[in-house]
Amino acid sequence: MAPRFSVVTPVYDPPEHILRAAISSVREQTSRDWELILVDDASPSAHVRRVLEEAAAADRRVRTVFRPTNGGIVDASNDALELATGEFVVLLDHDDLLDPTALAAVAAAVDAHPDTDYLYSDEDHITLEGYRVDPFYKPDWSPERLRSQNYCCHLSVLRRSLVDEVGRFRPGFDGSQDYDLVLRVTERARHIHHIHQTLYHWRRIATSVSGNPSAKPYAYDAGRRAIQEHCDRMGIDAVVESQEPLGTYRVRRKVLGDPLVSIIIPTCGSRGRVWGVERNYVVGAVQSILDHASYRNVEFVIVADDTTPPPVIAALERVAGERLRLVWYDRPFNFSEKINLGRVHSRGDYLLVLNDDIEVISPDFIEVMVGLAQDPEVGTVGAKLLFSDGTLQHAGHVYNGDPYHIFFKFHGTEVGPSSMLKIQRECIGVTAACLMIRPEVFDAVGGLSAEFHSNFNDVDFALKIIRSGYRTVWSPYAELYHFESVSRDPTVTQSEYDLLRRRWDHALEIDPYYNTNLVSKRYDWVERGIR
Repeated sequence: MAPRFSVVTPVYDPPEHILRAAISSVREQTSRDWELILVDDASPSAHVRRVLEEAAAADRRVRTVFRPTNGGIVDASNDALELATGEFVVLLDHDDLLDPTALAAVAAAVDAHPDTDYLYSDEDHITLEGYRVDPFYKPDWSPERLRSQNYCCHLSVLRRSLVDEVGRFRPGFDGSQDYDLVLRVTERARHIHHIHQTLYHWRRIATSVSGNPSAKPYAYDAGRRAIQEHCDRMGIDAVVESQEPLGTYRVRRKVLGDPLVSIIIPTCGSRGRVWGVERNYVVGAVQSILDHASYRNVEFVIVADDTTPPPVIAALERVAGERLRLVWYDRPFNFSEKINLGRVHSRGDYLLVLNDDIEVISPDFIEVMVGLAQDPEVGTVGAKLLFSDGTLQHAGHVYNGDPYHIFFKFHGTEVGPSSMLKIQRECIGVTAACLMIRPEVFDAVGGLSAEFHSNFNDVDFALKIIRSGYRTVWSPYAELYHFESVSRDPTVTQSEYDLLRRRWDHALEIDPYYNTNLVSKRYDWVERGIR
């Protein structure tokens, strides 16, 4: 009877004790339903053949192949797949370790979801001294993040029949051959499952990317090409670029056509000082977009209180000209009502909800947001917002007991764990201070709930978006200053909080883009047990 799991390991000249440890980590699995296929890619060191032959002699589930010439990791890996008989393929590098419970945990997950075609787990690094460091507690399935970095990486487990269907490992992608394979498999997978356990220990040595990110420069170009071909297959009109940190990528989407963007800005025409200069906020916001944003096909839907000073209206008419659509609001302040009213009067193909206290940083922020909002699976798109002092106001929401802004008040240059603040990625929600959405999605979820007149309207809206089956994506490339709450009272009322809990109590406890190994009610990705 065929085993359930085929662990495939291409081997090329690892130190003897490290190779023995990798093999032992498979033999010590609590699950016995496996085979280990070791393919030596013509290693020059004599100890490699000796260790592999000893392993095969000691355990009949261990199978070995000795290639006569070195062909690279793709050829060696495909030779291993040729011999695999298991239902699932488990990828293990020759210098890494599986946790003893890895295969048992995967088996339990597959038993719970029999249609699973791809699984991945959390991972950490292991030093030469044997210490486990730098755990990566991953989000659940996050396709936009996968287009930005190979966050799934280790442990990866793939249904063997699907691996065969997509053509196994492809020549020309050495160093990112697993990334390329995972992209192709997940394009067709019926169910993708994330296991919130650290099942893979990635050894940190000088010749590995784990220990030295610049050790294999060719791997990053292969990763870029893998993502580019993935985008081409998926019908995403984009150019993929490598960026810093190494191993992360920017997918620069092309805006299709010349859609009209309705920029909906609620205002009461307030004034204040920013960087020591007096300014009218809404006039400054509109002027900033006209002066610094590269996208031109916009209209400004200004929802103004009937108490807005006439000179402010005159200034808006002068600055925005024919692009201005002025909507009057004569009720007590209610942010949600004002946005819904603005939507009624908008004509655009996309809605950009914007606070009046912003200033543009990245000129192409509208193109970035439209590019993502074009995706029919995406509901809302959020931006990177900085306070006037350069600290983070918004990098997406996290709902892990209560709603929070991710890495709130950290410096704007912060990279974040596993580069999460430098890449486009899914999150559970984004702030309505800068939010893009297609009008039909806005209407389908009923707009913003007027019961939330000041606070939590965007949290409620985000959860309606998720419940409707859409993804929310945050981008670091759409960057603006947000001077925060200058035109309203920012105080959170108990009644609004109580309403949020009554409506979404359970949903606020489960964020698919957080991780159960992290501390709840924090926004800075701190591991449980660490204070």
